[in-house]
Amino acid sequence: MKLAEAGEWIATALVGQHSACVTCSFQAEAMVLLSILRESIPDIPVLFIDTGYHFQEVYRYRDEMTARYKLNLVNLRPAQTVRQQESQFGILHQSQPDLCCRLRKVEPLFRALESYDVWFAGLRRAQSPTRANLQVFDRFLLPSGKQLLKVSPLADWTDQEIWKFAREREIPLLPLYDAGYASVGCEPCTAVPTDPNNLRSGRWAGRKLECGIHLAEVR
Repeated sequence: MKLAEAGEWIATALVGQHSACVTCSFQAEAMVLLSILRESIPDIPVLFIDTGYHFQEVYRYRDEMTARYKLNLVNLRPAQTVRQQESQFGILHQSQPDLCCRLRKVEPLFRALESYDVWFAGLRRAQSPTRANLQVFDRFLLPSGKQLLKVSPLADWTDQEIWKFAREREIPLLPLYDAGYASVGCEPCTAVPTDPNNLRSGRWAGRKLECGIHLAEVR
């Protein structure tokens, strides 16, 4: 039932639209969404935010999945390398995590999104209290003033449904899950969850739950 609904939402979002993309962290829900999306758009641009701080396991998995599924991967990189940023600002992920996220994640993505009208994301309500009111369709406002349609086809999927789909489709998942991680971001800011009911409680040492990307919806 939910798979059919997701397919219908994707089809609705694409009516009259030709410039769609999907953001991909290569976590479980991202791989499930990719599997569903590629049935309609096999060559959809897959935007990966390469912060320079990812786990090596994430980079290896990204490359393996890109080759396996022949993904149209687009690596988004910040204006500065990690070394350049640390030379200018010090270790921002320790001193100013919001600024670090803005420079290395938010700004590169928002620049890339200027080229698209529809943005698919693997967000789910079950991921965090901050996403409890997530809508399938949202108008998203970029800093430039451009609006695009942001679509979260898996909004009401549970953790169990994500993993069941992945098993049934034989989608290999990120090896870091086997080490206890539930929500994986940059390595310095990711730990095993402290709250089993909040998958994102292992992010940013509990100082925050969102990097800032998903905070500009227009209702």
